[in-house]
Amino acid sequence: MDRPNGIERVLREAAPHQIFDALRDLIESRYGASQVDLLVADYAMTMLQPVGVLPHTRSPVPVHGSDPGRAFGAQEPHTVRNPDASTVTVYVPVSVRGDRHGVLSITLPDDGGGPDEALVEDFRACADALAHELVVAERDTDLFLRARRAERLTLAAEMQWQLLPGRSCARPEYSVGAQLEPAYAVHGDNFDWSASADDLTLTVNNGMGEGIEAALLTNLAVNALRNARRAGLSLADQAYLADQAIYGQYQGSSYLATLLLRFDLPTGSVEIIDAGSPRVWRLRAGVVEAIELEAQMPLGMFEDTVYTPQRFTVEPGDRLFFVSDGVYDALSPSGEKYSVRALVSAITETRLLPATQVPRAVLEKLLGHRGPGPSMDDALVLCLDWHGRQAEA
Repeated sequence: MDRPNGIERVLREAAPHQIFDALRDLIESRYGASQVDLLVADYAMTMLQPVGVLPHTRSPVPVHGSDPGRAFGAQEPHTVRNPDASTVTVYVPVSVRGDRHGVLSITLPDDGGGPDEALVEDFRACADALAHELVVAERDTDLFLRARRAERLTLAAEMQWQLLPGRSCARPEYSVGAQLEPAYAVHGDNFDWSASADDLTLTVNNGMGEGIEAALLTNLAVNALRNARRAGLSLADQAYLADQAIYGQYQGSSYLATLLLRFDLPTGSVEIIDAGSPRVWRLRAGVVEAIELEAQMPLGMFEDTVYTPQRFTVEPGDRLFFVSDGVYDALSPSGEKYSVRALVSAITETRLLPATQVPRAVLEKLLGHRGPGPSMDDALVLCLDWHGRQAEA
């Protein structure tokens, strides 16, 4: 799809904190828009926050039950006419490689016919270009990161969110969505991924401890695993070197439970190491089952631990769930644990949602079980849909 003339150049030439201003000016002048807003998803993925100079911004809108939320959830443009004001508003998702950032809202005079397909495609191209520039701009400005905050992050949560690769990603072979709770006060749970032409490496970490100590431990583990992965080492050697790094720092007093996986994209073969980890569930042909693994020692518990990968195979249509202990151990106000049966029910009930929406939906059910009040533990849900690689014609 061709982008509107000059949009990428305009965004590249704008200062990082002014990329949305530049896009808004272009859309207003080129298309006669009366109002252009950028709404970014907050850390909990429940609100869409207007971008502007704090505190002088418009009110946030909920993801669920709102017109911009509909575009955000479906990842498709959504058009709403306002006959009283003689305007029409087009809501367009702002996403890059499957990672959902927010929604671009464009209000135009309504001549009775509404925007045609070509105009909506122009707006989609504008939103796509903006999404790419947002990723780059966040290295140099806090404007968009500040706009995402519905409340203040704890320092530990700040460290954890900055460590993440994103909250979703997609390729023809797979799509991934993940979420952490409590979003604004998460301690040690985390996830990471990286893909090459033929491999997807995924780690899911169940952090130990609370506050800054938990965040520091997870930061050490994730960066040790990345260092080993980027050196081209095997999955077993990645686990071994991260184990050594953590043990060298803490001498066994702190350790990290983790799952390490490497997916072979052409075949669906999966190499996995269960290092005292979050658990894995598979939804295949409507049936939910746990993938049983040999439990090995958490990273950093003992010196010179040797890790042995296991293998299983995913098939097109499979959905994998990775869930931390904070889900299983969540207590209701009466002290009842969130059971495996409740989790299986949540997995089944969300089977028709795309992977990007599933973690939030499952966590909403968990929060309903737990009731009001602060969470005593982190909860992580990661969902991976496996599509498989299509044979070349």
